[in-house]
Amino acid sequence: MRVTGAGTLEVPRSVLADTILERLTAAYAAMADPERAATAQAYMKDVAPFLGIPTPERRALSRTVLAGTPRPDETDCTAVALRCWQLPEREYHYFAVDYLRRHVGRCSSGFLAVARHLVTTVSWWDTVDALAAHVVGGLVAADPSLTADMDAWIVDDDLWVARTALLHQLRYKERTDTRRLFAYCLRQSGHPDFFIRKAIGWCLREYAKTDPEAVRAFLVRERGRFAPLSVREALKNIGA
Repeated sequence: MRVTGAGTLEVPRSVLADTILERLTAAYAAMADPERAATAQAYMKDVAPFLGIPTPERRALSRTVLAGTPRPDETDCTAVALRCWQLPEREYHYFAVDYLRRHVGRCSSGFLAVARHLVTTVSWWDTVDALAAHVVGGLVAADPSLTADMDAWIVDDDLWVARTALLHQLRYKERTDTRRLFAYCLRQSGHPDFFIRKAIGWCLREYAKTDPEAVRAFLVRERGRFAPLSVREALKNIGA
């Protein structure tokens, strides 16, 4: 993978990606439902056009598309993801996210650049959150040196990059770096955007399933710095 002069990522050659994309576009297009597509697009605030395939049916189609295909390497994962993201319909982006969730363990730390591209392109919560928790989170867990990147992402001007940093430990449970989690929440506590405030509450609420007392004590100390939305979300399951 290399960055072109325009700052975009060049799609690497991959025979596996050729096979998958040929099958994928044929299978998904055959199941398009314009009426459902219009409803889905409206629900997702027109972030992208849709084909109108419900999630259970889409994932069943995806299993058919992938039947008999070999395990990918990092180049294959990059090619599949970037080529799906070049297609306008959102279901192709969902396919890429599912594919990466399944195979992130086959990717090196260098794949973080691809993940960032996906986070910052056609950005909305429906793809960003899964990329944050399952792809970026997986990469950082495998290579803790990437925490330096997360320290940079949390102060990024792009709210989706900052949201990804907040959410990347969402599935870590006992492996959560509590100091970093709380520091990230404090760093963005005054952010005016709903999606950052919601993410702060969500990551604290999720960690509260592992250590409710730590979250409660943190909010006792720092409650005045957070928006009411963040506090409500954080305390939803553990009380005031």
